[in-house]
Amino acid sequence: MPTLELDHLDKQILYRLQQDARRTSSNDISETLDVSASTVRNRTRRLEANGILRGYHADVDYEAAGYQLFTLIVCTAPIPERENLAEAAADVPGVVEVLEVMTGEGNVLVQAVGADGDDLSRIGEELDDLGLRVSDEDLIRNTHRRPYARFERADGA
Repeated sequence: MPTLELDHLDKQILYRLQQDARRTSSNDISETLDVSASTVRNRTRRLEANGILRGYHADVDYEAAGYQLFTLIVCTAPIPERENLAEAAADVPGVVEVLEVMTGEGNVLVQAVGADGDDLSRIGEELDDLGLRVSDEDLIRNTHRRPYARFERADGA
């Protein structure tokens, strides 16, 4: 699929949605950017249709939700199987996100949530059964996320 050329308005819309998509309406964005709300809606639909804007995700505090263990599991997959194994890992109960990394070792990063150590052991075993080699497991204390700053700057630099 060809890459959609993003102009300043597209970038500004993406930046504002990254800040807080749940409480940001087309009207809110249109007021700050001095364009119509329908322009923002049309641009948003185009960004979605082109696969640039892929979704609106909840940011869950797992500890507050009763799941004390939020972990990053570093796995290695054979390169030809990496994508298929990453997709399969996403289906393991307790796994909340899987990232494919462009390296030979540690090329699949799995974020998982568990109520206790047994939960995390089961997840590790299921990942191993899929064919992923687990090399490290780290408990995540906090996640800090910010919108991509280049979308905000007027010069696009």
